Amino acid sequence: MTNNKKEIWKVVKFTLFSISAGVIQLGSFALLEIFIKTYWIAYLISLLLSILWNFTMNRKFTFKSATNVPIAMAKVLGFYLVFTPLSTWLGNLAEANGVNDFLILAITMISNFVLEYLFCKFVVYRGNENTLEK
Repeated sequence: MTNNKKEIWKVVKFTLFSISAGVIQLGSFALLEIFIKTYWIAYLISLLLSILWNFTMNRKFTFKSATNVPIAMAKVLGFYLVFTPLSTWLGNLAEANGVNDFLILAITMISNFVLEYLFCKFVVYRGNENTLEK
């Protein structure tokens, strides 16, 4: 398989795992919205659930990386230390101005998808892709 085809397949796998993480985030957000009426609390909990799933699946199956898991997770945590407060603040601001919670969530999830792929590819797993023993 050529490098271009491998990269396309990697993007496809990342997309599929991100969709599954999105389903987890959306489902848990919908459930939490029933019981917790505060956007940012429901958003943060559902985001954490999707992060754990997405990190685990993409490390093993997309990037196939044997990199040190705590270090890789610390890098992802660094990404989310910037992304989460910013997206929570902007989402809360949008909600306060009448934007639908699920529209805010969709825009945030799409932004997260693109930025996280780039961060994982060029920061977290750079030089450590395809090092996981089969």
